[in-house]
Amino acid sequence: MSAADKVLAVSNDLPIHTHAAVHSGKVRSVYWLTPGDSARLIKQRGFAVAPDVPLAIMVISDRISAYECIWHGEGGMNGVPGKGAALNAISNHWFDLFREQGLADSHIVDVPHPLVWLVQKARPVMIEAIARQYITGSMWRAYASGDREICGIQIPDGLERDQKLPELLITPSSKGILEGIPGVPAVDDVNVTRSDIERNYAAFKFSSADDIARYETLLTQGFDVISRELAKLDLIFVDTKFEFGYVTDQSGAEKLIYMDEVGTPDSSRIWDGPSYRAGKVVENSKEEFRQKLLTHFPDPDILTNKDRMDERPALARDNALPQEIMLQTSATYTAIAEKITGEKLRVPENPRAEIIQILNDEYRIIR
Repeated sequence: MSAADKVLAVSNDLPIHTHAAVHSGKVRSVYWLTPGDSARLIKQRGFAVAPDVPLAIMVISDRISAYECIWHGEGGMNGVPGKGAALNAISNHWFDLFREQGLADSHIVDVPHPLVWLVQKARPVMIEAIARQYITGSMWRAYASGDREICGIQIPDGLERDQKLPELLITPSSKGILEGIPGVPAVDDVNVTRSDIERNYAAFKFSSADDIARYETLLTQGFDVISRELAKLDLIFVDTKFEFGYVTDQSGAEKLIYMDEVGTPDSSRIWDGPSYRAGKVVENSKEEFRQKLLTHFPDPDILTNKDRMDERPALARDNALPQEIMLQTSATYTAIAEKITGEKLRVPENPRAEIIQILNDEYRIIR
């Protein structure tokens, strides 16, 4: 079986017995189960959730997105082998650690397969919770152009590219398009200040103003947990994005939880420690793939210039990347997952068939 055969590129057409239309994002697809199946599984398996909470099957694909596009490789390689399994394994590892250390729960209630989560319905907070320990990426580009403020935070002069910041910065951005918030443009992924959130906490879907400090605490604590664990592996946790939401627990109380994925190569920058100390940045994240795209195309300005975003879809659609790029990216994801979890990553040989069989035999939710 070739590497391309192990890729799960399409994840939104599985014959799962659903209650609503399948939601398919860039990487994950979500199948909402019927109320009957949700209640049955909660009772049969003793999940620690409210008895009437809706459950969903969340399937992660091996697709890779960068610069707002989905990319593919030669030879029918419509994704990166092992990428989905790596992201899930890393997130599972951190979510378990957060729970063990008393931080907060996640939306995951079961893990049927390396590419599948069973999740409970949550009400998302409309904030991309970003934490930065080093000045790099978009923050460095803004700083180099003269900006000394990010999300209402003043940044001192004299910093150098990739330097460690004096303190961990929380630099949130909006999640989705939010209408009617003074001073916040109605566009996705725009930087917001803490004052913006405080004045409009209900519009950002916080239940109370007090939960602003709660999310910041969970973000900081989660960042610190991952940073300490990566340091043991001589890896540097550079920056990351968390997401949060609300669920109702077994007692009927609302609680803030971690959502989406955490501490993965897709949501974070992770640098090699020895290389950084030697003056060189070596990525263990999707940033490596982004850099390969910039060097592969003769006109990389298409990828970095927001005024040319309308040109990007055709670039991604019409250009199959060399298999070498896809396989090198696969090796990066696999290696970092195995290093973090301390276990061999299981990459499914036939992911689609495996998922259908498990969900049919063990969960009885296949049509």
